[in-house]
Amino acid sequence: MRHSSFVIRYLLFPFAVIYGAIVRLRHWCYNVGIFKVHTFAVPTICVGNVAVGGTGKSPMVEYLIRQLKTTQRVGVLSRGYKRKSKGFVLANGNSTVYDLGDEPFQFWKKFKDNIILAVCGNRVEGIEQMLALPEPPEVIILDDAFQHRPVKAKINIVLTAYKQLFTNDWLLPMGQLRDVVSRVQQADIVVVTKCPTSLSQSERSLIEKQLQKKAHCPIVFATIAYDEQVFKQDEAISLSNFIKKPFTLVTGIANPQPLLVYLKEQGADFQHLNFPDHHHFSSEEIQQLQDKCILTTEKDYVRLQSHLQNLYYLPIAMQFLTPSDEHIFGTVFENL
Repeated sequence: MRHSSFVIRYLLFPFAVIYGAIVRLRHWCYNVGIFKVHTFAVPTICVGNVAVGGTGKSPMVEYLIRQLKTTQRVGVLSRGYKRKSKGFVLANGNSTVYDLGDEPFQFWKKFKDNIILAVCGNRVEGIEQMLALPEPPEVIILDDAFQHRPVKAKINIVLTAYKQLFTNDWLLPMGQLRDVVSRVQQADIVVVTKCPTSLSQSERSLIEKQLQKKAHCPIVFATIAYDEQVFKQDEAISLSNFIKKPFTLVTGIANPQPLLVYLKEQGADFQHLNFPDHHHFSSEEIQQLQDKCILTTEKDYVRLQSHLQNLYYLPIAMQFLTPSDEHIFGTVFENL
């Protein structure tokens, strides 16, 4: 198996070289001014990565919303991946998951009283439209925008997953990197996400040394904090009671592995149905799920809740491993 994987990577190497050359050429065009870069008076915070999905951008965006919403009018701008709408869309009381996309709709559903949320494939246009509102945002969080070079963010937060550090990965299609590692030099802070809570100081030091060769900025560590309850509309059940009976776990996320490990550690008995990230469930797939007791992620819940009755979700949150990690992270925003 390892041999066949090596052969496949070897065969894909020329395509990775070509992809890398195209990416570097694009960055060069922005760096020398051939392509225009826009800056804005309103502070912009970019949450992104150099890999394809699975680094925990949504929990980070939610963390930032919670930190900022008490003192500033917060805007959140996302591309709205796999939404059915086109162009600039400002979230309102009638917005659906099909208008906004699953992750932006999740933000809107949770924080609609505290944020201005919009989706737009063109981030420059999106920011301009948000700033033209009667009450514009005082700070804008750019969701998954590290590759969007037309906007120069004031603060760049780059995430990398503990199990797949960007320094151990390869460019597409050999690996999961969608951008060259040298881009991380533009980060103001790197957050190593999805770490085990038992991460030792010696391993932390090794990871810091490894990443700082490319990042040249503070490195902090975070983990996934799972809620003690599962939710269904206005109903809440303790996770310990919910897992007393067998259930079906349905996921349409980039990397469900941490969730699988966590549920198994809790002693849960479940069947796992795994779908691609941002998956739009067909009527046939929904029909097959009708009679099952289902646990899913919050992102998947917003796509399934109108179709299934016996459906619950387990919320997650990003949590820094130590108070020191959180303090260092906070210092990045002191001059916001």
